[in-house]
Amino acid sequence: MSSKLKGRIAVVTGSSRGLGRQVAITLAKEGAQVALAARSESALRETERMIQDAGGSAVAIPSDVSSIESVERLKQTVEERLGPPTILVNVAGIFGPIQWVKDSDPIAWVETIQINTIGPYLMCRAFIDGMLAARWGRIINFSSAAALHPPGPLNSAYGASKVALNQFTRHLAAEVADSGVTANVIHPGDVRTEMFEKIREDAKKMGPDAKAYQDWVTWMDETGGDDPQKAADLVLKLTSDQCASITGQFLWIENGLQAPIPSWESPESGQPWKDSSSD
Repeated sequence: MSSKLKGRIAVVTGSSRGLGRQVAITLAKEGAQVALAARSESALRETERMIQDAGGSAVAIPSDVSSIESVERLKQTVEERLGPPTILVNVAGIFGPIQWVKDSDPIAWVETIQINTIGPYLMCRAFIDGMLAARWGRIINFSSAAALHPPGPLNSAYGASKVALNQFTRHLAAEVADSGVTANVIHPGDVRTEMFEKIREDAKKMGPDAKAYQDWVTWMDETGGDDPQKAADLVLKLTSDQCASITGQFLWIENGLQAPIPSWESPESGQPWKDSSSD
């Protein structure tokens, strides 16, 4: 076990499996006490056991990040059992319906926004005060390259949820500028998780309409996908002091299968009422 993060308390959502589990294990190996949050209690307990068996510190707290009440209970439990966290990694997410908007299931569409966008908002809202009080904090929200790709058919819910998450994170970063707290989004790579398997299944059902997704699935099968440890390594890097000035950015794993796509620049103004030369 390392001690890079000794004394740090981290919360990782979606830590019952896949990328969230990998992130939680990595942070724990570096000495952080990790609060594990996800809906599946049995899988969450497995992550807890994996970390504790390796000599790390973890507490499983079954939670639903899309529920205001559940997040409030999570906050109370984390602070009572561990203390105020200064690292928050929002990994929990779903791909949602692969459907035409006209045929879409509104419950599934709204659930995608609730988990992918509202969830990170609720989690940030719950824990940001403690970070500001400590004058140190790291918020890392898992986004997707899909938010930067040209819009296409069939995944309006997922695409919209990640675009909104990107913009929310930029607003949060602006609010906490120069406070010692940073907020960024990352593309964790193209990883063969349970979400990938669901996309494979749903795209197959859609037939020719979902050819773009079927081609992506084939590409993933041929390449093997990105190593999930690369996303965990990027999270770990962002917790370091050398990344204290990086905030409000869209970041990429090292040597991922997808080359980085330009995200956004920082315009100086663009608002005429703030431009003195517009008088």
